[in-house]
Amino acid sequence: MSSGAVAVSENMEVDISGLKVMVIDDSKTIRRTAESLLKKAGCDVFTAVDGFEALAIIADTNPDVIFVDIMMPRLDGYQTCALIKNNDDFRQTPVIMLSSKDGLFDRARGRVVGSEQYLTKPFTKDELLDAIRKHVMRAA
Repeated sequence: MSSGAVAVSENMEVDISGLKVMVIDDSKTIRRTAESLLKKAGCDVFTAVDGFEALAIIADTNPDVIFVDIMMPRLDGYQTCALIKNNDDFRQTPVIMLSSKDGLFDRARGRVVGSEQYLTKPFTKDELLDAIRKHVMRAA
């Protein structure tokens, strides 16, 4: 992890402040919502509207966790995830797929390209933060 150690309180609550989180979604509403929730939790947040923009930002910022929407123009979430996971520098970075679809096929396809988890939109604050805690603890 690039941000250093992850603090764990006595009640096993994971402190995610200071983590770098990338949110890739063509919806301005989703990007703003996720960014607001994550910043309140103390995360450094980077956003992109599609996979092409995201890949450059990921290379520059080396995020700890990446959220990627499935349905995006130019480069969809599956393609973006596959490119991230095929890069040696980012293979271990947790990628969490975001989608308004909740089908078995979509979840399976996300696993095939290497995503660690699948969140259905609209997601709650707890779902978003729990996903980060779950995967950052595993990576720590």
